[in-house]
Amino acid sequence: MTKSIILAGFGGQGILFAGKQLALAGMYLNKKVTWIPSYGAESRGGTSNCTVVISDEDIGSPIVTNPDILFVMNLFAYNKFAPQVAPGGIIIANSSLITEKCGRGDISEYLIPATALAYDNNMQVVANVIMLGKLLKITGVFTKEEIIDSMKKSIPESKKDLLELNIKALEIGFTHE
Repeated sequence: MTKSIILAGFGGQGILFAGKQLALAGMYLNKKVTWIPSYGAESRGGTSNCTVVISDEDIGSPIVTNPDILFVMNLFAYNKFAPQVAPGGIIIANSSLITEKCGRGDISEYLIPATALAYDNNMQVVANVIMLGKLLKITGVFTKEEIIDSMKKSIPESKKDLLELNIKALEIGFTHE
């Protein structure tokens, strides 16, 4: 199994964190992984994205041009990356900020109001993790427990107080219909 994923949004939306959690979970499960972040001015509110490849086999190239999965937090990133999703692929979109669908009949598209759910649950900083929960539910690329285990191992000591918040956010995304 090889899955290629592009995660995209604005800087500050936790795109790199979500991608890194997928890559780390793969590493902890002895998968082959790549994680390529794109940041710089993005951390000041511009666009931000990263690519993740998870495989049981060696990865020939970490470059992802036609992802199997697109995890997208805002309309600008949606418009940029939705046309690139491979036929048969999946888009998981934050419908709080993306109100349109790309109209492609060759992909599956799932919407979740991640930003609204985060605000409704007084957890504004974890809309990305709500989206991550939805990605897990739809794709089965990892179990919820595998990502939680990854978070427990990888969240730095200085941020351990955010672990329970992240677990709650993951559960909201995983169970949202």
